[in-house]
Amino acid sequence: MTSSLHDDEVALAERAIRDLLRDQCPQWAELELAPAGAGTDNSLYRLGDDLLLRLPRTPGTAGAVAKEQRWLPRLAPHLPVAVPEPVHQGRAGPGYPLPWSVYRWIEGDEVREDTVDDWDALGRDLAGFVAALQSVDLMGAQRTGDLSSYRGGAPVDIDDFVRRSLDGCRGLVELEGLDLDVNRLEELWQHALTLPAPASDHVWLHSDLKPTNLLVSGGRLAAVIDFGGLSVGHPDAEHAPLWDLPATARDAYREALELDDLTWQRARAWALAVGVSGVPYYWVTYPAFVDECLRRLQQVLAHAPS
Repeated sequence: MTSSLHDDEVALAERAIRDLLRDQCPQWAELELAPAGAGTDNSLYRLGDDLLLRLPRTPGTAGAVAKEQRWLPRLAPHLPVAVPEPVHQGRAGPGYPLPWSVYRWIEGDEVREDTVDDWDALGRDLAGFVAALQSVDLMGAQRTGDLSSYRGGAPVDIDDFVRRSLDGCRGLVELEGLDLDVNRLEELWQHALTLPAPASDHVWLHSDLKPTNLLVSGGRLAAVIDFGGLSVGHPDAEHAPLWDLPATARDAYREALELDDLTWQRARAWALAVGVSGVPYYWVTYPAFVDECLRRLQQVLAHAPS
């Protein structure tokens, strides 16, 4: 059973997964099943050599199943690297009350210091993916319903949320000795609220291009995974995970996309927002993710103008 991260998380046991397979996909029911990691929204299991099970942790994230099943096959032909290929949309069952997915397994290594030698090239590769995704016709999709992630709006839209997260981080500084300059982060956020709202057209957004969702082969970008946050909106927040990468990759990415100063400042604000929200929420339950958020925030602080 996977460890719980959320108050409304659905319990998941391997026995329940086997029951789902026997009932809905008997052709795969006896294949080897092995944990393949877990994110904040989904638990992952490798099924045999060629398949991946993705099971939402909460009812609130389960809507992404139908969204990915609908849109990934339409987006994939237009993208320069592999993306998840759905092969089955699972239904709720007696031991697991949410929809779930089966995908083709994609070989590759997560982006890390030991899997990437040329960060400049990775930055350009990622820019190429983003440019391709944003150039895909919306095909009638609009910024409504499950395609209206908050990350496609403007920083002012989530000001209250970020302020509460900053207060949560400040409490951790006082009570737990967290080493984080929350006051400076608050100053940077306040500055972001004074920027003009984005005027760009709405485009497709992956919404979570962090290193664990990027797979490389031979050090070059080979696949982008986890489209649970797929949405339509302004592109500024799409650039936020660049603060998870070395400055060399970040600079190459920005140059390749020719991003202006206002877009970059709003992107930095989004990097800050996501980082500060993750620290207090996952402080006890998911220390590794907290470390990711803190590394992002330290990059924001280190490279922000004085």
